[in-house]
Amino acid sequence: MPQLQEHMLRVAGVASVIAENFKEKLDNKAVISAGLIHDLGNMAKIKLDAFPEFAQPLGVSYWEKVLTEFKQKYGSDDYTATYKILKDLGVSETIYDLVQSLEFAKAPSTAQGNNLELKICLYSDSRVSPHGVVSLRDRLEEVKERFIRNKGISEKKFNQIAESLYEIEKQIFAYCKIIPEDITEEKVRPFIEELKYFEIETSKSPAVA
Repeated sequence: MPQLQEHMLRVAGVASVIAENFKEKLDNKAVISAGLIHDLGNMAKIKLDAFPEFAQPLGVSYWEKVLTEFKQKYGSDDYTATYKILKDLGVSETIYDLVQSLEFAKAPSTAQGNNLELKICLYSDSRVSPHGVVSLRDRLEEVKERFIRNKGISEKKFNQIAESLYEIEKQIFAYCKIIPEDITEEKVRPFIEELKYFEIETSKSPAVA
C-alpha cells in the first residue's frame, strides 16, 4: 500500500544519508536493500477500517481483495510473511539476515554487537514515523504506549530498548561527518524518487523496489 511504500522508502532514504556521510567501509547496497523491503509483510496487519484514508485512491474494496490474497499466500503474521516474501524474491543471505534482525526489541543485542550495517538499518527505521522523518526521541515517544500495549512488555523493558537505540545513535554518528539533527524529512525527500528505481540483487532476477 502507498503508505507502506513511503515508509520503506524513507527508511532507505535515512540509511542513504548516513551511508553517504559514513567514514567507515559499509555494504551500502545491502543496507539500502534491507531498508527498502524490511516491512513487506506488514500488509498482513493493515487495518483498513481504522485508516480508510490509506486505501485511496484505489479504494477500500480493492485493498480488501489484495489483503485477502496476501494472507492466503503469506499468512497473518507480519514477520513470517516478510521472511516468506524474501525467500520468494531470492534476496542474498546478507540482506535476509539484516531484515530478520531488524526488530525494535532486538536493539539491546544490536547495540552490543559489531554489525554496523544492522545498526544503521535499525536506527533508520527508528527515525521514521507514519508522517515522515522525525528525531529518535520523538519517534520513541510516539510508539511507547502502543508498543507496550501491543507487545505486552513493561515500561522498564521499553526504556531499556530505548536506551539501546540512543546508544546505537551514538555509535553510528561517531563515524559520521554529520550529526543526528542533520537527518530531516527535507534532507531525505530527494532520495525517495531515486530509490524507487534501486535494483535489489536476487538469485532470480533484479527486483525493482
